[in-house]
Parts: sequence; C-alpha cells; structure tokens
Amino acid sequence: MAIIVNLDVMMAKRKMSLNELSEKVDITLSNLSILKTGKAKAIRFSTLESICKALDCQPGDILEFREE
Repeated sequence: MAIIVNLDVMMAKRKMSLNELSEKVDITLSNLSILKTGKAKAIRFSTLESICKALDCQPGDILEFREE
C-alpha cells in the first residue's frame, strides 16, 4: 500500500510556489519539500489543516491511497 502526496498538483492548480506556501503555512522550505516529494513518513493534522486552508482544499485533494 502507498499513500501518494499530490501537494505539487494542488500548488499548480492554485498557482502557488513552494516559497509562498511555506510562508503561509509557516513551515520550512526543506520540510515542505520533503512532504511534496513524498519522502515524509508522517504529517501532523495541524500541518495538514494549515496546508488545506492555504490551498483552499480538502485533505483528500492532497493525500491519496493506492494499492500496489
């Protein structure tokens, strides 16, 4: 099983850069980059909530489950 992170897709839809999202969510660029590339092992609900507010989306727009 795999959780796919579609953060880059939502950022592109909202025409928002990594720097811009980093400032709005108050997360370091490196941590946001780790999340964006799918290398993160976990995400706090508070972080997910902040990202969803900044991108005006739902958690399901960012995270996706795919069976392997």
